[in-house]
Amino acid sequence: MPTSPKLSASLEQGGAPLSPATAFADVTASDSTLRRFLHGLPGVDAVGLEARAAALGTRSIKTTAKAYAIDLAISMVDLTTLEGADTPGKVRALGAKAVHPDPTDRTTPTTAAVCVYPDMVAVAKEAVAGSGVKVASVATAFPAGRAALPVKLADVRDAVAAGADEIDMVIDRGAFLAGDYLKVYDEITAVKEACGTSARLKVIFETGELSTYDNIRRASWLGMMAGADFIKTSTGKVAVNATPANTLLMLEAVRDFRAQTGTQVGVKPAGGIRTTKDAIKFLVLVNETAGEDWLDNHWFRFGASSLLNDLLMQRQKLATGRYSGPDYVTVD
Repeated sequence: MPTSPKLSASLEQGGAPLSPATAFADVTASDSTLRRFLHGLPGVDAVGLEARAAALGTRSIKTTAKAYAIDLAISMVDLTTLEGADTPGKVRALGAKAVHPDPTDRTTPTTAAVCVYPDMVAVAKEAVAGSGVKVASVATAFPAGRAALPVKLADVRDAVAAGADEIDMVIDRGAFLAGDYLKVYDEITAVKEACGTSARLKVIFETGELSTYDNIRRASWLGMMAGADFIKTSTGKVAVNATPANTLLMLEAVRDFRAQTGTQVGVKPAGGIRTTKDAIKFLVLVNETAGEDWLDNHWFRFGASSLLNDLLMQRQKLATGRYSGPDYVTVD
């Protein structure tokens, strides 16, 4: 794994951990140094990666461990509505569900956040007030990211001003695939600055459009070096979204990044995770790859909507011994 010379010197001198921007200042000084670093990352063994992800997915979790996993997964859900037909009423209903996912059982954990478009942030903020549920907002011309940087930054600032606790930005995949890594890096750092101190930044790669596992590894390191608080697989708006293999690869990246820098970064798989069985497979990936430190909603999230309903039905089944069916949970 290549290391920044500045970071290596700091580690050798036993100094305090450097911020990512400082630690990798020499790497990000030019297009050529950044490209050299990213292309110097170890290549991904696709067969090995997919085999490990598949093997971890066969772990059997039952009884009390399953009950714990279900509650943990509920607490990690970013309950999401990102449709052109979103209304204030729909967002208020989503907020109410985030605060009390199962109104018949107040022991059910709250979700981690509700995720909405910037113009709905104020409505969502009011709906979850006092609950601890965060309000996340997609920004930077989500989902395509096709806009000038000033427009993207205005999008972020509007969301933060309305009260967003978290910003989910999309990278410029066209620039990344063209090898213009410094442009992508500069955009992430600019968005991070626009978030200020009040909002955490999730950086969405749209892994289904990056084509290769090597690109996903490079994007992961690029996002973390630029100051991402979370790296996120996808928007949920393309054909291929979160998979066990691409999430495993990103978990390896955050693990290795913390080992090198001392900075912990979260991971958010999004899109296509619909069942309790799927969610538990991802939690096993987290535990076995990054470790227990990431088994907390401050460091791991599910970008999902339909997932929550299945988690609630499985939770009810464990409590009552009966499968209640979808009519017994609210429709998103």
